[in-house]
Amino acid sequence: MSTRLTVAEREAFLSDVRIGVVSVASDRPDRAPVSAPVWYDYSPETGVTIMMNAKSRKGVALESAERFVLVVQSESIPYRYVTVEGPVIETRRPDTEQDLLPLAVRYLGDEGGKAYAKAWEEAGAAETDLVYVMKPTHWNTVDFTSDLG
Repeated sequence: MSTRLTVAEREAFLSDVRIGVVSVASDRPDRAPVSAPVWYDYSPETGVTIMMNAKSRKGVALESAERFVLVVQSESIPYRYVTVEGPVIETRRPDTEQDLLPLAVRYLGDEGGKAYAKAWEEAGAAETDLVYVMKPTHWNTVDFTSDLG
C-alpha cells in the first residue's frame, strides 16, 4: 500500500533536480487551468520559487490567481510525488546572480547554466520575467515503493 513521505523525505525529494509542473487557475472563465513544466527551487525557509515570463498565459493567470500548485514526480521506479499549494507571497523582477544563475546551474550544470544566464540577459528576459515565491500551505505526498514489493 502506498505511503506518505515524511517531512525529511519530502524535503530531500524536492531538493533533487526534477522538473515541476505548475498549475494555476485560468484568468479566463472559458479556459481550463494553466499547467506547464517549470524549473523550481525549494527551501523550507523560503518556500517554492519559480520564474516565468509575466506576459505568458501562465504568468497572466498567476498574477490573477495569486496562488499555484506545483507537482513534482519521479519518473522512474519507485514512483513518488509531491504536490504543494499555496499563495504567492512575493513577486519581483529577477536578478541574474541571485535568481536566474543558481536556477540555471541547478538544471544545466555550471558551464551550461552560465551560458544560459548570459543568453537570458542578452535576450532582455529580465525585463519580462518575474520571480514568484509561494508559501506552502497544503501538501500531498505519495511513495509507491511498498506497492512494488
